[in-house]
Amino acid sequence: MTSISITKARADLYNLVAEVNKNSRPVMLTNKNGKNGVLISEDDWNAIQETLYLNSDSRVRDSILEGGQTPLEDCLTENEVEW
Repeated sequence: MTSISITKARADLYNLVAEVNKNSRPVMLTNKNGKNGVLISEDDWNAIQETLYLNSDSRVRDSILEGGQTPLEDCLTENEVEW
């Protein structure tokens, strides 16, 4: 993960935001007192929030884990799913 001081980040914030959106790589914002922050894209933030939400419901989490162990030949194709 790239690290940059908050002072330098402030001077180049527009480009930093563009970089994290383009590369989906977080940037650590450091300061002198050691209480750092992390800059990530909105898409990455939303993905993290969705993952946390899905993991917060044990039934959903268990269903996902069970589904991940199902052999592909036993899974439905997209065309077989009834919406």
